[in-house]
Amino acid sequence: MATREKAAVIGLGYVGIPLASLLADRGYAVVGMDIDPQRVGDVNEGRVPLKGDEPDLQPLLAKVVRKGWLKASEDFGGCRQAKTVFVCVDTPVDEQMRPDNRRMIAAAKRIGENLSKGTMVVVESTVAPGTMLGTVAPIIEGTSGLRLGRDFKLAHCPERVMPGRLLHNLTNYDRVLGSLDDESARRAEAIYSKLTAGELHRTGLTTAEVVKTAENAYRDVQIAFANEVSSICEKLGVDAFEVRKLVNTSPFRDMHLPGAGVGGHCLPKDPWLLAFGGREAQPVLIPTARMINDGMPFHVAELTADALRRMKVRRASAVVAVLGASYTGDAGDIRNSPTASLISCLEGVKEIRVHDPFVDDLYGVNVLRRAPDALKGADVAVFMVAHKEYARLTPSTLKKHMRRLAVVDGRNLFSEKRMTKAGFVYRGVGKGLS
Repeated sequence: MATREKAAVIGLGYVGIPLASLLADRGYAVVGMDIDPQRVGDVNEGRVPLKGDEPDLQPLLAKVVRKGWLKASEDFGGCRQAKTVFVCVDTPVDEQMRPDNRRMIAAAKRIGENLSKGTMVVVESTVAPGTMLGTVAPIIEGTSGLRLGRDFKLAHCPERVMPGRLLHNLTNYDRVLGSLDDESARRAEAIYSKLTAGELHRTGLTTAEVVKTAENAYRDVQIAFANEVSSICEKLGVDAFEVRKLVNTSPFRDMHLPGAGVGGHCLPKDPWLLAFGGREAQPVLIPTARMINDGMPFHVAELTADALRRMKVRRASAVVAVLGASYTGDAGDIRNSPTASLISCLEGVKEIRVHDPFVDDLYGVNVLRRAPDALKGADVAVFMVAHKEYARLTPSTLKKHMRRLAVVDGRNLFSEKRMTKAGFVYRGVGKGLS
């Protein structure tokens, strides 16, 4: 049997775990490195430490660990034998919406301290334009004593995964391969052609940085437009979702869905990375879109307050059930969850109960795992996430548990006509007052 080529993956999260598992399944001997001992232990036991439903990932991880193709470690010495090192660490923004590169800098230092000649470093993490050549490369050179291009190669293949679709996206989506030179591009293509059925697109390092941040900024701007139209529709007394459907009958239109807020690791911060990298251009649209989308949980709080007023329920005596703690449907990822922002806006109510089938804790707030426990005795049910479980709820089910009948629909889960006919006070994002 041929000897497996060695690869290292730094960062065992939503990007690193599926990447490491797939590399191991496609013929590589992989060591996954993380500073979290619990996560390392979980991976070595063949357990996926990620919340939510990730089709096919658990059996794949268990298989490659059982066969010895993937091992996890806190020791970054595994980089020394690796021919390719993949970086999959978090790249958040700070309170001033500037790149927080501490994890990336730490990873680059660890790589440099353990780098062998001929190794290629591939950064999958999303970074602000200019980071690869302005931060990552100099740190690796400085700590390793090796020369970029001559002694080691560098590529940027930004991830395109999302919770609930990790393996699907990894094995089907096109990939953008930003590389230092032709040899780096060839080596990257040789690897990624084994991972995805999608096309591979060669480009430069900085272009790849712009592409990834721009594709998420573009989506964020589209969602912000939909949210602004939804606010207009609410004031005009029309349904934004009917408007959207009819707008999209026109060729070359793709109006997005309005909703209760934009969360996750990517969309709330990648536009800021692009704006920071291009700050000399003084971007205006991108920050404005961020402001609109960040404001949606506050708008949901206003709809909730309006529903309570219409029922003549005092805020100080109100029991509010919040359905959904993750940032997206049928996943357990709470990063930048709009629900956390909503809760901060509901101060002064008697009780807030949060439910989510995939989450136990939301930044210190206990999350119930059974929806009836949250709905029991509630005055209003606020739906923040489009979990499939919520779409199956009926007016009769809600009536069975709630003290008063009010629904605030942040994800277009219910029919306004059906809810009002059943006796509910119904308010929704993008729904005109009935």
